[in-house]
Amino acid sequence: MIEIPSDLNPDLVPLAFLLGTWEGAGVSDFPGSEKCNFGQSVTFSHDGRDFIEYVSHSWVLDSEGRKVRPLESESGYWRIDKDRKVEIVMVRDQGVVEIWYGDLADKKPQIDLATDAVARTPASPQYSGGKRLYGYVKGDLMWVGEKATPEVPLRPYMSAHLKKVVTPEQVEAWAKDLGDLPDDGIAFFK
Repeated sequence: MIEIPSDLNPDLVPLAFLLGTWEGAGVSDFPGSEKCNFGQSVTFSHDGRDFIEYVSHSWVLDSEGRKVRPLESESGYWRIDKDRKVEIVMVRDQGVVEIWYGDLADKKPQIDLATDAVARTPASPQYSGGKRLYGYVKGDLMWVGEKATPEVPLRPYMSAHLKKVVTPEQVEAWAKDLGDLPDDGIAFFK
């Protein structure tokens, strides 16, 4: 269910489907890096201003699905204009800063992005740009990322399927909305 918070900046309503904390798993595979399954937690939040704050942490999973060690962390700020153009400023733990531009699809919650600028520290791994696709599919958030280096042309490297995390506060609020249901609950379906 997509909720639009009453204090959300009106400019951000088209991105409301992203809000919340999402957790799940995915796969990572890129030449020169360890191929692995990973877990991920992503939070999209707002404070009433004209951007959404983004924080992502991922970790390597073993064959049993247990956390082994951190994989990647990134954070940034997402904005959208009246023409549904999305812009993102993102920082990665590996010493990379990126500016992404893209579009929110017409009539569906899907964002297609590409890097416009990349800056990296001397200690960061080789990286020259990327693409990402985010989509809200049947209540879940899915994404796929592509990246390029000077040695490897643009190719898929990570993808994940994330489920929205429901907080106890949300459950309590939803329970209050159910106050009009009959005591036995069955009459509701008749």
